[in-house]
Amino acid sequence: MGAGRRGRYARGVTFPVVGMVGGGQLARMTHEAGIPLGIRFKLLSDTPQDSAAQVVNDVVVGDYRDLETLREFARGCDVITFDHEHVPTEHLRALEADGIPVRPGPDALVHAQDKGVMRAKLDAIGIPCPRHRIVTDPADVAAFAAEGDGFPVVLKTVRGGYDGKGVWVVDSAEEAAEPFRAGVPVLAEEKVDYVRELAANVVRSPHGQAVAYPVVESQQVNGVCDTVIAPAPGLDEDLALKAEQMALTIAKELGVVGHLAVELFQTRDGRILVNELAMRPHNSGHWTQDGAITSQFANHVRAVLDLPLGDPRPRVRWTVMVNVLGGDFPDMYSAYLHCMARDPKLKIHMYGKDVKPGRKVGHVNTYGDDLDDALDRARHAAGYLRGTITE
Repeated sequence: MGAGRRGRYARGVTFPVVGMVGGGQLARMTHEAGIPLGIRFKLLSDTPQDSAAQVVNDVVVGDYRDLETLREFARGCDVITFDHEHVPTEHLRALEADGIPVRPGPDALVHAQDKGVMRAKLDAIGIPCPRHRIVTDPADVAAFAAEGDGFPVVLKTVRGGYDGKGVWVVDSAEEAAEPFRAGVPVLAEEKVDYVRELAANVVRSPHGQAVAYPVVESQQVNGVCDTVIAPAPGLDEDLALKAEQMALTIAKELGVVGHLAVELFQTRDGRILVNELAMRPHNSGHWTQDGAITSQFANHVRAVLDLPLGDPRPRVRWTVMVNVLGGDFPDMYSAYLHCMARDPKLKIHMYGKDVKPGRKVGHVNTYGDDLDDALDRARHAAGYLRGTITE
């Protein structure tokens, strides 16, 4: 977008309009980060009650899977971006053909949409991954297992999985039938012997400027991110640098514009392997709202508009993020009053969602020079909000 180009959203408004497809909490927090920059947002949301639809002024309710809906939504937007990876690739190509900037573009985003495409590309550019291949049926799964160390084997549907959905760990060919019922290709991967999961978050702009956040430790519970520690404690400096360089290389080689999260395994034998990619703000980067000079959300906005990127360095020694999941107690308002009074330095971020057991409804950030203290405070607050801690 040229320096003299005017936003097309409203007469006399010179600041650009970002069209955000998807109305979840990532869109909500990205919109929040754009407010100080004077950026206007237009939202394509599934329902008026979605998290971001509650706070964005200009909301279009519609189906992102319908091309004409997308085309109509894109009118008046200077750029289109996303809070999820599920918009059909062919629709994004059609928008680009219409002259609408799409960031990240479909040639990049397909690597976050399709795990088979992603693995093939990472192999081609020399990025280390778990042993893998596309399998056709349970017998082929057994053959894949026999080619390596045997069962267990991890099976993933190539499209549509997230937060542990679309992923199975199977101990035999007999257990491998379920993934094939979805009618989409299935990727088999070795079950990696890892000590912990890490995430490398980077942001890249259209003209190639890129920044890297500190590598974090990401702790999962039942396939869902529970706790993120920034930076990853005890991570060897050379290995941390390798992970950052790996993420920057992936962003460049895939042509990513915006935020890229590279989820990693740290193996027991001292390697790092790529697990998943996400081309949008990511749960492993929520700590940056309060712990970094420029948050992942602000830098994503800057990147998709080709603005100079902000400083990704941490403000403090340690920052801890813990997700708040819904429990059996829907009255979180009185709960967070208690948490605020108990810990004035606590940062609570709620998503405006109805409380349902196991649903992500918010997160908390703590920070300081003492990691154990930050962990205790964050976990206590998240547990109290959920109702698993009552004092």
